[in-house]
Amino acid sequence: MLEISDLAPDFSLPRDGGSDVNLSDLRGSAVVLFFYPRDDTPGCTKESIGFSHALQAFADLGVQVFGISKDTVAKHEKFITKHQLTTPLLSDENGTTCEDYDVWKEKNLYGKKHWGIERSTFLIGSDGKILRIWRKVKVPGHVEEVLEAAKAL
Repeated sequence: MLEISDLAPDFSLPRDGGSDVNLSDLRGSAVVLFFYPRDDTPGCTKESIGFSHALQAFADLGVQVFGISKDTVAKHEKFITKHQLTTPLLSDENGTTCEDYDVWKEKNLYGKKHWGIERSTFLIGSDGKILRIWRKVKVPGHVEEVLEAAKAL
């Protein structure tokens, strides 16, 4: 289980638009990674729209923001277009990054167990170390809370 001050696990994931994002290439900037279950579901849509609306405020602080799910790049691109999102979305189709960040969990929905992404957010410092972790995120007010934490950097 990752903890505050641990080095954030590196990854290289494809993003919307066709390029790859390598966490190690972002050193020198703070980074927010928000893991969410699936594109175009109610909570994930609200969270992604919230981060998109706040993207400039994060950028003004020198913080880069990325959403991560197991959806394909093609699905991300449809999601972005449908909701006019500006936050880059990364595709972790094989789930390796989700496992590295310990967000791939067994869930219980209406008495049925299944595996899925536990909505979680990580604030990573410019040195690559984890500064804050939010697990089992509830969407209302979350983006604002992450933004306040970023302002404190």
